[in-house]
Amino acid sequence: MLTGMAAVVEHDFRVFLKYRWFLAGLISMNLADLLIMGVVYTRMVSFDYFQFLAPGIVAMGLFAAAFVIGREVNMETRRGYNLYLLSLPLTRRDLVGGRMVSGGIRGLIYATPLLILAMIILRFPTPLQIGLMLFAMYLLGMGVSGLAIGLAVLLRSFEKFTTARSLLYLLLIFWSSVFYPISVLQQLFKGPAVLLAEANPLSTLSDLLRGYLMGTPAVTMFSWLQLLVVCGGLILAGSGLYLTAIERST
Repeated sequence: MLTGMAAVVEHDFRVFLKYRWFLAGLISMNLADLLIMGVVYTRMVSFDYFQFLAPGIVAMGLFAAAFVIGREVNMETRRGYNLYLLSLPLTRRDLVGGRMVSGGIRGLIYATPLLILAMIILRFPTPLQIGLMLFAMYLLGMGVSGLAIGLAVLLRSFEKFTTARSLLYLLLIFWSSVFYPISVLQQLFKGPAVLLAEANPLSTLSDLLRGYLMGTPAVTMFSWLQLLVVCGGLILAGSGLYLTAIERST
């Protein structure tokens, strides 16, 4: 019988499997984005947009799947289910840590088939590079989980949470290099607006994947450091907010 953090991860994984029809719809939309936009826009731009978009779809799918845990935490907080979880042989840190770990695993599980598809479209890198890509995806999954959980406990109203979630989707996905190179944003905007797009973890992951799968942009230590710092900050912030919310409810 699993105990502690492992029990939380196992519970969240079983709940994740209950969303199979939602996930099937989500992956269908991701594939539609790749196939329709990739094919159409390749004929309209000066580079192979289909190949450029494939890694971005991986990052976008990972983001959407990892964010689902925020909805669950919001519902648990409103219904008092977190009090039941705390009545189990779990510490608060087990619950918070388990949620972050399971969010990363769920995002990774969802996005791995999309990564395999991207490798089929582009190229299969070395085993070390594949391991680094999977680690980067897991790290972003944990960061997104921290963001989603922090938002879920700050906005206990489900309507406010879903509204804020939609705004974050719009901001983080479209103000990144998921759909277009950062150079395009640099031509249209200046200053802080471009810096925000460059610091966006979705941009960092998309370009890391492109670096390993396409050779451009180049993968640098700064890219890895940026991903670690931003995702680490989101994990710590989400954990702190969740822990505070739990303590206030008991």
